[in-house]
Parts: sequence; structure tokens; C-alpha cells
Amino acid sequence: MQQLVFAIGTMIAGVLACAFYFFATNWILDRIFPSKGLSGAKASQNLRTTNAIRPWLFMLPALLALAIYLVYPVFESVRLSLHDRAGQTFVGPGNFVWMFGDGEFRQSIFNNFLWLLVVPALSTFFGLVIAALTDRIWWGNIAKTLIFMPMAISFVGAAVIWKFVYDYRAEGSEQIGILNAIVTWFGGAPEAWITLPFWNNFFLMVILIWIQTGFAMVILSAALRGIPEETLEAAVIDGANGLQIFFKIMIPQIWGTIAVVWTTITILVLKVFDIVLAMTNGQWQTQVLANLMFDWMFRGGGDFGRGAAIAVVIMVLVVPIMIWNIRNAMRETGGH
Repeated sequence: MQQLVFAIGTMIAGVLACAFYFFATNWILDRIFPSKGLSGAKASQNLRTTNAIRPWLFMLPALLALAIYLVYPVFESVRLSLHDRAGQTFVGPGNFVWMFGDGEFRQSIFNNFLWLLVVPALSTFFGLVIAALTDRIWWGNIAKTLIFMPMAISFVGAAVIWKFVYDYRAEGSEQIGILNAIVTWFGGAPEAWITLPFWNNFFLMVILIWIQTGFAMVILSAALRGIPEETLEAAVIDGANGLQIFFKIMIPQIWGTIAVVWTTITILVLKVFDIVLAMTNGQWQTQVLANLMFDWMFRGGGDFGRGAAIAVVIMVLVVPIMIWNIRNAMRETGGH
């Protein structure tokens, strides 16, 4: 109850603070550049000035937050990556030399590459297929709601749910894990699925695919509905079947949206952390870059230099994809 009261109080305080900031900054601005009771030319000039300044007043808190929580950490991470574990002694590229010679880092790169190959492709594919199929059935909106529901679950919450799917008990014991219960029902032996090297990565990927399919479905469903009916009707009149319409008419027209969805999920995959931490904590050869960064940065006394070097690598991988994604999205919306 104490936590609930504190959370509600925090939200109320935040809303009141925003309202106070809104009214106070506007009041001060109108006092500095008054437009009432002045001559026409002066009033017009002040009005133009306030109209130019007012949007920046609204954006100022967000810009400050971006500077403090995004811009500053970027420069600080680059600085730390060139220093020792305490962040005090300059070591130059030493942390990067260590990193590319470290076996665990190479394992993390390989695992991230696997995630990049599988998760964006399957999430986008399933989202596209479901979007196309649910638009053809009367209970499609119900199906979409059910498929989208995992998006409302945190990654850690999803990992806890899937722990019960993969749960393992010794042979002869009652299996509470759904997967092992099915295997034993068919006469097989239970397996500790998330401890199987290489394959356990795919079991973890299933969780993110389960979550992100709903996201892909919603975006692609909207894109499919934007295809002109006249185009589809013309294809039907020309004798095209359902598969031909889907692959040769619908997909080419929404290819830009598919690319945006794909790259958005790709950026998420490059930063995947929560699922691995909650399911395996990087054990059994499931380590990924973000979890490795967390281990070096905050565990075992912490090594800020090596942790920051891994963070810089993640940033270098994410930024080009993010820029391309933004440009492609702007192209899709006509630059607006």
C-alpha cells in the first residue's frame, strides 16, 4: 500500500509540476514581451517574438532530459572506454584490444548475430501473415488483440512466463514445464532446454518473437489497409489468385513499411538484455553484448573501462541502423 500511495503521489506531483511549468513560463514570457496595451507595430513584434520562443519553452524539459540522459552518457561512455577500470588512468585503445581478443566477447557477437538473423525476420514474417489473415475473418480484431497482448508485458515478465514453459524437473518427477510435459506425454525424456548450448539461444529468441509479432502485426495491418481497393480488384479481374495478390501486389506496395518494422526490431535485438538476464544470465553460451556490458560495468567490483568499451560497440552497431530507419520512415510519410 505504501508503494501504491507513493506511486500515485509521484504521478500527481509530476502532473502538477508540468502544469505549473506551463503556466509559469507562459506568464513570464507574456510579461517580458507584452502584446496588450501597446501600439500596433510593437504589439505585433512582441507577438511574433513570443510565438517563436513559446515552442522552445515547451521542448526545454525534454531537451534537458535528452542532454542529461542521452547526450552526456554517450560522451562519458567514450571517455570511460579509453580509461582503466576506475575511469581515471588513460589506457587508449587498450580496452578495445582486450575486447576483440576476449572469447566471451566473440561469443556475444556470434549470439547477437544469430538473434539478428532470426528475430527480426520471423517477427516481421509472422506479423505480416497474421495481419493479412486476420483482415479476412470476422473475429480478426479479437485475434489481433490476443496477439498484441504480449506487447503489454515487460521483457522480464515475459521471461518469467516462459520459464514455466521451459521448466525442467528430473526424469520421473512431475513436469510443470509445458514443453517437458508434452515431451514426456509422448514418451520422451525431459530436457533442461535453456542449458543446451547453441539451441538455447533459439529458445530465448522465441520469447522476443512472441512479444514483437504483435508490434509487427499492428503496423503492417495498417499498411495493408492503405493499399487501394482498386489495385486489388484489378488483380482479381486479371485472374490473380490469393498468393499472387499477396506476394506480387500487396508486399511490393508496403515494402517500405516492412523495412521500417524490420529495422526497428533489429535495433531492439542489438540491445537485447532483459530476457537473457532473467532466463540464463548469459550462462550456457547465451551471452549477448548488452548483458556482457552489464557484467563488466557493475559486477565483480566493476570495470568501467571495459564495460564502456562494449557499450561503445553496441552504439556503433545501433546508430547507423537507427539513422537509416528514421530516414526511411520520413520517406514513407513524405518527409512530414
